Amino acid sequence: MVTVISNAWALLLGMLLLMVGNGLQGTLLGVRGEIENFSTLQISVVMSAYFLGFLFSSRATPEMIRRVGHVRVFAALASTVSAVLILFPLLTHPAAWVLGRAIVGFCFCGVYIVAESWLNNQSTNETRGQTLSAYMIVQMAGVVSAQGLLVLADPADYTLFIIISVLVSMSFIPILLSISPTPAFETTKPMSLKELFKISPLGCVGMFFLGGVFAAQFGMSAVYGGQAGLTVAQISLFVASFYVGALLLQYPLGWISDRMDRRLLIAAVAGFTAVGALLGALVGGQFVALLGAAFLIGGMSNPLYSLLIAHTNDYLESDDMAAASGGLLFINGVGAASGPLITGWIMATVGPWGFFLFIFLLMGFLVSYAVYRATQRASIPVEETMSYAPVSPTATSVVVEFAQEYAVAEAEESETAA
Repeated sequence: MVTVISNAWALLLGMLLLMVGNGLQGTLLGVRGEIENFSTLQISVVMSAYFLGFLFSSRATPEMIRRVGHVRVFAALASTVSAVLILFPLLTHPAAWVLGRAIVGFCFCGVYIVAESWLNNQSTNETRGQTLSAYMIVQMAGVVSAQGLLVLADPADYTLFIIISVLVSMSFIPILLSISPTPAFETTKPMSLKELFKISPLGCVGMFFLGGVFAAQFGMSAVYGGQAGLTVAQISLFVASFYVGALLLQYPLGWISDRMDRRLLIAAVAGFTAVGALLGALVGGQFVALLGAAFLIGGMSNPLYSLLIAHTNDYLESDDMAAASGGLLFINGVGAASGPLITGWIMATVGPWGFFLFIFLLMGFLVSYAVYRATQRASIPVEETMSYAPVSPTATSVVVEFAQEYAVAEAEESETAA
């Protein structure tokens, strides 16, 4: 790990600044939307726009890289993010925010793809697993630390938006001054969704549900906090609790997943997520209990992303994993784009606790489906399954394919040792 950090510290520092900026802007817009008296439906559309932009960019950015190169794409998209963030407090209209969030989502996805390509290029077979771990820690640490910045200034002012813009702009420096030449960008044609569903129905269904749950956490948790009467400081702690849980429980769950039937583990993890949502709905008025609910939801639901990828890989040949990743990411993106919209509608109908109701329903359905799938075909022997690789739900296709390569390398190494 020391070697990885010493070789890629500048790139990881730049990504940390980007994650702090992105983590803060999502929470800040939720809080500021409440201050501007946006309706729950309007805020949900604003939050959903980010994931629509992210989804579209996942397809468009590789073509842009092939046309003009990594450096120009990174500089153009990161500069656009920095500029748009300053406009949010000036154009406080839902339509302007929807457009701005879509642009920010598009640009952040593109920036991630470029930066992750450089990170992948700097890794070797020996350091790939440690690089994935370091990147995962940087992502979660960035989002968690971002919540602490929320209390530095009044969300009704423009100061926090300037701070985010500065953080994004500062991320250029370590990244652009440290990168080495990157090989031509290549993408794998995604596997058809019909074929992917036939190979792994649970992977597809789980990815769709999980996209909705993650988008609700990332986009609507601050909205819930505002409607539930939490202070700005309490909202920052509430949102941070999701990602602290994700950071602390990712690796223990990964260790367990390599030692048991993943379908049963997926059902158990989804079940614990549903319990966390039920806890939040029942005791949301008690702040400490609310933090515990957020920790459990985030700690269980975020590792599900890696679990579902690992489960799908168990039924794929090594050569098909990269192709399948494109389909899984698309399904997850569709779920993420619809998640805030449905969450907002439920919250507008039943009140703030609809935030937890949405998560409870999706994870309850996933538990039932995972148990059902476990009865439909025999489990794969543990020694024949692919290795678990930690991946954040914010990851692009670059990191997912990076993780696939790591899983394949681990499997080959295990076969050689045997």
